[in-house]
Amino acid sequence: MDSLLFLGTGTSTGVPAIGCRCATCSSLDPLDKRMRASAILSIGGKNILIDCGPDLRTQLLRAGSPPLDALLVTHIHYDHVAGIDDLRPYCYQRPMPVYCRADVADGLRRIVPYSFAEHPYPGVPTFDLHVIDPGRPFHIGDIEVVPLPVMHFELPILGYRIGSFAYITDCKTMPDSTFDLLRGVDTLVINGLRFEPHMSHLSVPEAIEIIRALGPRRAFLTHMSHDLGPAATVTLPPGIQLAHDFLKIPL
Repeated sequence: MDSLLFLGTGTSTGVPAIGCRCATCSSLDPLDKRMRASAILSIGGKNILIDCGPDLRTQLLRAGSPPLDALLVTHIHYDHVAGIDDLRPYCYQRPMPVYCRADVADGLRRIVPYSFAEHPYPGVPTFDLHVIDPGRPFHIGDIEVVPLPVMHFELPILGYRIGSFAYITDCKTMPDSTFDLLRGVDTLVINGLRFEPHMSHLSVPEAIEIIRALGPRRAFLTHMSHDLGPAATVTLPPGIQLAHDFLKIPL
């Protein structure tokens, strides 16, 4: 069965945040323990990893070391790519296919230059970079993927739509053309950092406004900070819920 497994649903600091004693960070509720945002989309017989942040090794071990067929990267920020070296066990037989914007491909070459050396050191992870164009569909095997252009403040980044499912993180605004690409989506994952406005991330009210405009059957908020408040205190409209680490949803 097709599904999405949330590996992490936290923002760049994770939750709890180091040194913080707020109600969320002090909570004993497992739903208030959030690693950096990442997910595995299992669809059409393939497992597609979305982002590879600094918690990736722990996340993959906790998930049972699932096979992975490809990596989709939303953008080059550290909390979304810092774990790329942890993919080396998946590169022993062949380079891991990675799909991303051109600027992200350049950033990955800087982050793990040894992976792209002319004569790489034996055992380093290797990657087959596929540069994709925002809004232009591409395929992973038989699976069509539509890159969704959104803005992370002034940084152009990508969400992804596969069939009736879409995953968007770190969005602050999206153009009308992306709204059009999202029409008819059934399950939407979108970031909702906190209830108060933020310069570069959607707040929960802003995310709800987008969800209502698109009208998916169900929506899940991800990339949440400790400022959201304890999960048990958050009330959302019907059909919208907080995602949490290792929540698995059928698609």
